[in-house]
Amino acid sequence: MITTPLRILLVEDSENDISLIKKNINKIVETAEFEVVDNLSGYQKKLLNFVPDVVISDYNLPSCDGFEILELTRSIDPEMPFIFLTGTIEDENLAAHTFLARASGFILKKHIHSLDEKLKPLLKKVVYNMVVHDDLREQIRKNKIAVNQIYNYLDNLHNDNEEQQGNIDTLKKNIEDYKSGKEDAEKS
Repeated sequence: MITTPLRILLVEDSENDISLIKKNINKIVETAEFEVVDNLSGYQKKLLNFVPDVVISDYNLPSCDGFEILELTRSIDPEMPFIFLTGTIEDENLAAHTFLARASGFILKKHIHSLDEKLKPLLKKVVYNMVVHDDLREQIRKNKIAVNQIYNYLDNLHNDNEEQQGNIDTLKKNIEDYKSGKEDAEKS
């Protein structure tokens, strides 16, 4: 049993598979915190704000594919452990050559009922790397969350400023209209 708590970002669109994946992971991880998404924009938000220890992703998703998820992951965090869990590619040799070049692991969904056995060595490796760099990892996670919160604040501030500028412009126009109406009234 893996006793180190793991934060797992699961990219999956099938409710049945989500349930089976969680059940199998809970067999081998004492404390697992899950976040689940099924699209690229939701994934980006969770990757930045949840800051997982590992990503487990399906390949076929409603609005994108696993390569896009992997590419986004690598652009944000090149060292993030990333495991494909898919039924799309049936040739394990092709899958290994295609995905393992850039992913931490690859498991076919046909093995989902023995997923705990397939995931255990991959997750143990994730935990080993986490423990070796635990203090640094936690500080980096906190820093990422803080930076993301600052970006969100700045985005909201920009939106608020645009709204405030619109309100100021409306007030100016109303004042000008009022002045024009008052001047017209005085002339009459």
